Amino acid sequence: MQSLKELYRTGMGPSSSHTMGPRKAAEIFNKQNPTAQSFKVYLYGSLALTGKGHLTDVAVITGLEPKKVQVIWEDKITLPRHPNALKFEALDEKGNVLSSRTFYSIGGGEIRDDANFNQQPPSVYPLKSLRDICAYTNQRKMSLWEYVEECEGPQIWNFLSDVWKQMQENIERGLSKRDILPGSLQLGRKAMRYYKLGDTSPRYVRRTHRLFAYALACAEENAGGGRVITAPTCGSCGVVPAVLRITKESYGLDDIPIIRALATAGLVGDLAKTNASISGAEVGCQGEVGVACAMAAAAACQLEGGNNCQIDYAAEMGLEHHLGLTCDPVDGLVQIPCIERNALAASRALDCATYAIASDNDNRVSYDDILVTMMQTGKDMNSDYRETAKGGLARFFKEKILRRK
Repeated sequence: MQSLKELYRTGMGPSSSHTMGPRKAAEIFNKQNPTAQSFKVYLYGSLALTGKGHLTDVAVITGLEPKKVQVIWEDKITLPRHPNALKFEALDEKGNVLSSRTFYSIGGGEIRDDANFNQQPPSVYPLKSLRDICAYTNQRKMSLWEYVEECEGPQIWNFLSDVWKQMQENIERGLSKRDILPGSLQLGRKAMRYYKLGDTSPRYVRRTHRLFAYALACAEENAGGGRVITAPTCGSCGVVPAVLRITKESYGLDDIPIIRALATAGLVGDLAKTNASISGAEVGCQGEVGVACAMAAAAACQLEGGNNCQIDYAAEMGLEHHLGLTCDPVDGLVQIPCIERNALAASRALDCATYAIASDNDNRVSYDDILVTMMQTGKDMNSDYRETAKGGLARFFKEKILRRK
């Protein structure tokens, strides 16, 4: 497994796979071809089908500045290695191809090419399953966050401290805005409204309104193309920050236990990224919001005093009860149903933590088991439900609009 520095990435929304990854690929190709007079970029599969709503064309054009760029949308072609594929061609002044390279945006802002697609990146963590990690840490009476420090070194805390700082800044930015999000849906931001409801609501729902507000704030910042932290993706970036923020406030915690919980959440996300997928185009939204819920549930369980076995259980439930969740963004935008899903997954994460802590440590399904199940479910899922905007809610909404016309 890679360092948590490869999981928690800072970048511009609205999508780590459709925006951050393609822009990074464009910057690499641009640097490799300084004599090119112009570029052609071919977008395939999910990148072509939902790229306009996800600003993929803007991302690659920005990465190839200041050269002229022609973007070609190959929405009927899906390359076999991964549904998020894009090919770059560097052209001379006569339009002849100087060089070409194909990249794959595999989720969370990470990219691969044909040469390294099957290569395993440098491993920081020697153990590859949560079952083995729990056995190792329990034998040594270690917490999961201590295992992160053992593998990453003490310098990881400076990195995670900065991640937590940026997450809080994302929340504050999102809470301060009331504008309309960009795109065809003309969706208004709701985070500020939910936050203010927390001031006037009955006590028993006040905490929930605040939790929703924090998750919405981050998700709306992402939908507006703002700067966010992948956790594990841009589209699911509101779940972990919201759970950490509400737990910090509820228990009056300082930042140290929060940052340690962020480490444990990262471990859970890293396992999903390594042993399954966090790409909506590959496995649906179960790999994005579902994994985010698992990460947040693990963090909350640790903060509420759960042991390692209970943290495993909380993470497992967080993902298990998102199994089969489709990625069907309306009009290709990371807005409906994506924004609401962040808020509701944050609530479910807290429920999973509470349920796990009350358990007798006799859960029959492990987090490792549910990762295998999630990956197989994603493979079995019709491609229309994997970030193509061709099925599910996206299709229904489009047909509804057409009927009105």
